[in-house]
Amino acid sequence: MGELLRSVWAEPRVADPPPRGRRDRALVGGVAAMAIIEGLLRSDLVSPTFSLIVALALVPTLWWRRSRPLSMVAIAFPVTGVAALLAGHEPELHTGAYLLILAFALFRWGSGRQMLAGSSIILAKICLSGAVGHLSPADMAGGAVVVFGAAALAVALRYRATLWVRGLEQAKLRERERLARDLHDTVAHHVSAMVIRAQAGIAVAPTRPEAAVDALQVIEAEATRALAEMRLMVHGLRHRTSTDQLEPVDLAPSPGIADVAQLASRAQPGPVVDVELLGDIQDIPATVATAVFRLAQESVTNARRHARHATRVEVRVVADATSVRLRVSDDGDTSSIRSTAPGGFGIVGMTERAALLGGTCAAGAEPGQGWTVAVALPRHAPTG
Repeated sequence: MGELLRSVWAEPRVADPPPRGRRDRALVGGVAAMAIIEGLLRSDLVSPTFSLIVALALVPTLWWRRSRPLSMVAIAFPVTGVAALLAGHEPELHTGAYLLILAFALFRWGSGRQMLAGSSIILAKICLSGAVGHLSPADMAGGAVVVFGAAALAVALRYRATLWVRGLEQAKLRERERLARDLHDTVAHHVSAMVIRAQAGIAVAPTRPEAAVDALQVIEAEATRALAEMRLMVHGLRHRTSTDQLEPVDLAPSPGIADVAQLASRAQPGPVVDVELLGDIQDIPATVATAVFRLAQESVTNARRHARHATRVEVRVVADATSVRLRVSDDGDTSSIRSTAPGGFGIVGMTERAALLGGTCAAGAEPGQGWTVAVALPRHAPTG
């Protein structure tokens, strides 16, 4: 139990809770309207005016329930306790059940210390009502169960959201690991070429000085390209936090633009995959070329696995002097897919890879056209 309490005590607040918006205004207005209607229509209330005033006075606590969860609990529950002592009975409106939303918000958005402090306030209010005879033991037990049932639901949703965030971070980290491997492959390729040219230049320098000069020119070109590749990758990876740990990765050769054509298939089970490569696809930096292949491969794999009733997947790569664009679309049935629904971790990884290279990746359902992934990457390393 002590270990559990210490763990709860150390739990931080949820970062960046949703800001107040239209739904919060609707909630506050709706609860207030329901309280007024109930207070005016119910004929069995002992103190209708008192109950209505208490309910309306505490409705604004819903507005700040996410940004100040403990403060709102510390206001609402003691106020109802004091009001019950003054009136000689508990507030009678059923609408007062909205206080459960405050308990939910405390456990969903508050820190561990706030949870423990808020729980003490809620339990104290329930015990006070029981001590003065406003609640029977059965009502006290039932009230505690309902309140902490809302708290349990909040904790479950909080834990689920935490797992989702961790999954997103892991997906991003995996993409950074792949990019690190691609950087190794690219630099190793250029360095190997420079070593071979240098050895050749040394061998022929005594008899053919001009050949040595040619070798130096080739070495300079290879070094320039290697530096450009490194600058491209470091530009994307420099925002990686110091706590990210990269695991050992497979150092097999990385694929390029030409390998995208290997994704084409008409013989394998599932939808037919057609690939079209257009524009100037020569001399594309290896890192960009590898990224295009990886993104195309992931998109085709997703289409094969998840596109409903798809018969065709089209992969189109268009390169020009400044950018390389990839578009992968299928003709699957998207009638049951919301175009605004968040993507899975695969989409997150694709977006992360594109962003690290200074590009963009958008994925979504298009009515009547299936699912589409559109990627735009700069052809050369960004400056700065």
